[in-house]
Amino acid sequence: MVRAIVGANWGDEGKGKITDMFASKADIVIRFQGGANAGHTIINEHGRFALHLMPSGVCSENTTCIIGNGVALDINKFINELEDVKKAGLNPKLLVSERCQILMPYHILLDEYEEERLGKAAFGSTKSGIAPFFSDKYAKIGIQVNELFDDETLKAKIKNICTLKNLTLKYVYNKPLLDEDELFATCMDYKEKIAPFVCDTHTYIQNAIKDGKEILLEGQLGTLKDPDFGIYPMVTSSSTLAGYGCVGAGIPANQIKDIVVVTKAYSSAVGAGEFVSEILDEEEAQELRIHGGDKGEFGATTGRPRRVGWFDCVATRYGVECQGATQVVMTALDCLSYLEEIKVCVGYELDGEVIDYFPTTPALKKCKPVLKTLKGWHCDIRGIRNYDELPQETRDYVEFIEKEIGFPITMVSNGPEREAIIYRNK
Repeated sequence: MVRAIVGANWGDEGKGKITDMFASKADIVIRFQGGANAGHTIINEHGRFALHLMPSGVCSENTTCIIGNGVALDINKFINELEDVKKAGLNPKLLVSERCQILMPYHILLDEYEEERLGKAAFGSTKSGIAPFFSDKYAKIGIQVNELFDDETLKAKIKNICTLKNLTLKYVYNKPLLDEDELFATCMDYKEKIAPFVCDTHTYIQNAIKDGKEILLEGQLGTLKDPDFGIYPMVTSSSTLAGYGCVGAGIPANQIKDIVVVTKAYSSAVGAGEFVSEILDEEEAQELRIHGGDKGEFGATTGRPRRVGWFDCVATRYGVECQGATQVVMTALDCLSYLEEIKVCVGYELDGEVIDYFPTTPALKKCKPVLKTLKGWHCDIRGIRNYDELPQETRDYVEFIEKEIGFPITMVSNGPEREAIIYRNK
């Protein structure tokens, strides 16, 4: 069976922990989109890991982890992260699709130069080269992993890349130009590093499906960062939807049977973009930020403070609808235990009217949150493993949100550890 684990919101929902939990029972875990621009933090018996390119299944010795063709592969970050994982005593089985494309050093530079050029209008990029990478992929001037092993094809492509990029570097950014020989040498270094992992993952995955293997698709970020259905243009550059797993991993569309959509008990986001339920009072926001997550609400990749806000029922309902959720997991419920009252966004006020749907970005810019106040439980709920043992106010909160979003919340997380999960009988 194929299961996808994806985010409902802006990312940072706690997918890493949920993937790690499911991965212990999976045969294969596949990263199918994104790159090293966002991280998944997982905590288990092996330690604490902030993973960026490694699939969250690296902690499970019986699991094969695959970097799918839809990923922006930063080879140096891949190798460095693998070394860190091995230092923890792990030796994951890793495969990289031969059709995967390589994130090059000039992608990172172009990302930095464009944010610099935009100034105050910048996108809030992590400057990991993601947008330039995907631009090149669809302009058909990206470098696939398999091309590293064909010198003639590679040299011709590098020549064309330098011709195009150097015009931009010279006339748009006034920055140093690319050198063909240096790029070829970089590619040869990449070839040596990645060669042990390269595989025809299409055939591998097809055989695994025929053999009835348990396959887990791991998404990065969430619905609202999708380039089509998110808060465009403040989005990422590859689709964050479960359906894209069919493309980014090479899974037949009729094979994804379970879509686990993760949402957090409150809202958080890194980077710019519309965020209707954001807490604008900095003192109030900082208090939630400090209580949030394992080490507070600070980005696993950037380390920068996340924007935080109240749970947004409008955005989350839209998010799980777009993902096609079969079940929803709510994480970080314990982080709200300090509050006597908890606000929830139940609608948007747009031009004097209250709406319950998620509009396009121009309208979203004008929306104000319609908030409902619920009673908090104001006590520590960590350590509880039975849903019925949670305070009544905690259960009321979960069930109120479940009704608002219209999808079953089958699990709630009340701590950062893998075992800190409560299963609900639905």
